[in-house]
Amino acid sequence: MKDHLRELVLQALLDLRRANRLSFEGEPEFVIERTRSREHGDYASNIAMLMAKRVGMKPRELAEAIVATLPESQHVTAAEIAGPGFINFRLNQGCKLATLRLVHELGETYGFAPEGSKESITVEFVSANPNGPLHVGHGRGAAYGASVASLLEAAGYQVQREYYVNDAGRQMDILAVSVWLRYHELCGVNLRFPDNGYKGDYVVEVARALRAKEGDALRRQGFEISEGLPADESEGGDKELHVDALIARAKTLLGEAEYRKVFDAGLSWCLNDIREDLGQFGVHHDNFFSERSLMTDGYVERAIQTLQEKGHLYEREGALWFRATDFGDDKDRVVRRENGVTTYFASDLGYLLSKFERGFERAIYIFGADHHGYIARLKAAAQGLGLDPEKIEIRLVQFAILFRGAERVQMSTRAGSFVTLRELRDEVGSDAARFFYVMRSNDQHLDFDLELAKSHSNDNPVYYIQYAHARICAIFRQLVEKHWSYNRTASDAARARLTEDAEHTLLDELMRFPEIVQASAEQRGPQIVANYLRELAAAFHSYYNGTPILVPEEELRNARLGLCVAVRQVIANGLKLLGVSAPESM
Repeated sequence: MKDHLRELVLQALLDLRRANRLSFEGEPEFVIERTRSREHGDYASNIAMLMAKRVGMKPRELAEAIVATLPESQHVTAAEIAGPGFINFRLNQGCKLATLRLVHELGETYGFAPEGSKESITVEFVSANPNGPLHVGHGRGAAYGASVASLLEAAGYQVQREYYVNDAGRQMDILAVSVWLRYHELCGVNLRFPDNGYKGDYVVEVARALRAKEGDALRRQGFEISEGLPADESEGGDKELHVDALIARAKTLLGEAEYRKVFDAGLSWCLNDIREDLGQFGVHHDNFFSERSLMTDGYVERAIQTLQEKGHLYEREGALWFRATDFGDDKDRVVRRENGVTTYFASDLGYLLSKFERGFERAIYIFGADHHGYIARLKAAAQGLGLDPEKIEIRLVQFAILFRGAERVQMSTRAGSFVTLRELRDEVGSDAARFFYVMRSNDQHLDFDLELAKSHSNDNPVYYIQYAHARICAIFRQLVEKHWSYNRTASDAARARLTEDAEHTLLDELMRFPEIVQASAEQRGPQIVANYLRELAAAFHSYYNGTPILVPEEELRNARLGLCVAVRQVIANGLKLLGVSAPESM
């Protein structure tokens, strides 16, 4: 409907220009939006106020000219001027009632654009280092990323969901030596555990599986492992130097092939655990992209070569640098160190290049709030590589803070004292967790109220919405108990009987859904859908409490049941976008 009204206004403007009553160049920018109150009509436009100065007219004078020139529309009963020059549109009731037939016909696809009708997008999200279970902080990024991907698909984009696997970094080496030391404990060799090691119980589990597979083949003498290492932090030394020396010692003692067995044991266990965890959370990725492949498939070298050919690299102190400051970054970035080893930033370059070499037209990164510095860095990288920086989006997800009563829970992956995503799901359920994570904008901090998430009350938004769906299902169970039946054809024929104010409100809400989906996708804002569903549920609960639905008169009953069917369908469609179930009973 917004598109239809926009076309009417544009046609009026073009007709006025052809009649030499207006003079302007190009296509004017303006919005069509829902009015805040039904007494002002259904939609409004600010076109007259935006263009008045440009065409040398007063806003109300221009609004009058536009309204007088609007083409006829079977959907619009009136166009009225309000305030300083708003144009308000009133839709006829037949247009609103036709929404019911549309919902009934399209069912699970109502509100969604044709599949694959827009550009291809890769959405990278979660991408937590595979060095331990996911915690509640990762959960918000997972819920947000999954919902954004679903919204983009619903808006017609071709979407790929991707997880970037950091399987080549220092943190994974720290996990590997942590597993190796726990493995030695199981072999009866007790060694001092590093301050900077990963201490969670899962490390012991990995070590136990490793020993079951390899026996004592990876065992070394205790003095070989610990002799001559730099002092750890608790020994008055530097924990980073200590753990790096321990990593180097492990690689020397084991050799490349056997060290890889230890490394891959930790990587495989954690990655499989993450996949399973996300799957139970209703989050699925189409591709797990290996950081190692950036080197083996040549993406890093091609990225460096591209920058070199474009003159964006220079040498200093034996290292190779990217002139990132030429493109708005706060400092230049090293891509290859003096020892010939490429940097993390070089991997970022290769990964960015890979997205577009693989054929995607747009790339969305979803990072934690602590990755704010990546925005300028990746935009600079894109420009240096000759990519359109406008095709690269970085969305930051603020921290989710978990409260148990008044106590805030602290989290530390290495210490092992974190609340896992599994524990959160076990306590509040996946539905509540998915909804609570996205009910506020990703750029706002989230205080996760466990008690509210578990409550079966109207104050719990996900319960309130799901209860509306379950209530409608209960109506149809009651229908069967009364030995009555619902006829959709009869319902469509009788929809003009829906004359109550509460019914008009529900029709307006149902008509909004496609606009909500589109706006949520374009703004990457699943909270828009979450808020809409709360409003739709509130409208239905009000209707249910004030209007009898299973009335004796068959025609009116069918009309009201048809409205309930449409509400139920839209609630289900909206909840699915957020990864939340639509239960038939509660």
